[in-house]
Amino acid sequence: MDNDRLRSVANAIVTREKGVLAADESAPTIRKRFDSVGVESTEENRRRYREILFTTAGIERHIGGVILFDETLRQSTRDGTPFARLLSDRGIIPGIKVDKGARELALYPGEKIAEGLDGLRERLVEYRQLGAEFAKWRAVIEIDGHDIPSPFGIRANAHALARYAALCQELDIVPIVEPEVLMDGAHGIDRCEEVTSGVLQAVFSELDAHRVLFEGMLLKPNMVIAGKRCDRCSSVEQVAEATIRCMTRYVPAAVPGIVFLSGGQSAEDATDHLNAMNRMGPHPWQVSFSYGRALQAPVLAAWKGDESNLESARHALAKRCLLNGLARQGKYARYMEA
Repeated sequence: MDNDRLRSVANAIVTREKGVLAADESAPTIRKRFDSVGVESTEENRRRYREILFTTAGIERHIGGVILFDETLRQSTRDGTPFARLLSDRGIIPGIKVDKGARELALYPGEKIAEGLDGLRERLVEYRQLGAEFAKWRAVIEIDGHDIPSPFGIRANAHALARYAALCQELDIVPIVEPEVLMDGAHGIDRCEEVTSGVLQAVFSELDAHRVLFEGMLLKPNMVIAGKRCDRCSSVEQVAEATIRCMTRYVPAAVPGIVFLSGGQSAEDATDHLNAMNRMGPHPWQVSFSYGRALQAPVLAAWKGDESNLESARHALAKRCLLNGLARQGKYARYMEA
């Protein structure tokens, strides 16, 4: 385990103005995204779409790392350059999603646990050979009233995240630890803060017990925000204040960066919330982003599988990267969306 290498890679991903592009959609997920714009989810269409993302000019100024899916890590550009090498040559660090998706947690109805620990050490060795320098594991925590999540559901997911992180660091791969409290419910912002607090407390307790080097990892949490079906909408400032309060209480200062997920927010809202949090700084860790839909939705809407829309699609991605780079500094404003 090379502690210096882990620290170096983790810090490089979240260096000033940079964040993470999450391009690790599974086959079923990207099929839904493609269906929304009338594109068939063939392997070639998936490859071409990712090639458009990764070859967009200038994204290296604001993207420090890209999370890939297994299929994508094995794919190449039209001229035969492996995606991992393409990204590395641009100064962007390639990573890999390694969990195998969330399944029902046995005997705990309504709760889920991510699978994929069996054989993970061997898979990580192969991914390292293919060029991945960091990895990501997503745990899904749902909120349903006051009974879900249960203390055991939280503990089980925290334990899996810590086992994954330890296996990564053993092989000099930086783990991104993603405990996502979903925003799909009717809960308010206070309930989200309560659950997120419990999740983060459990996760860092397990990470410490597994001897994970905090300086050589990144955290990818949800923002503290009301559920989509909640009657009371929180202001941008309320979300930023609740989120930073929660992170300050439970995330060790040794962690180099927090790369927030967008979790179903619009591209504009995700950028606005990130900006507000950075305006509250300085913070002990880099406050950054690891967005999928919040970076890609405008790209897909512009592309629609039509090569004649190529430049419009690339412009959409470059714009979102720039705006989130500004939000990293607390310099974004909504009028910039025009």
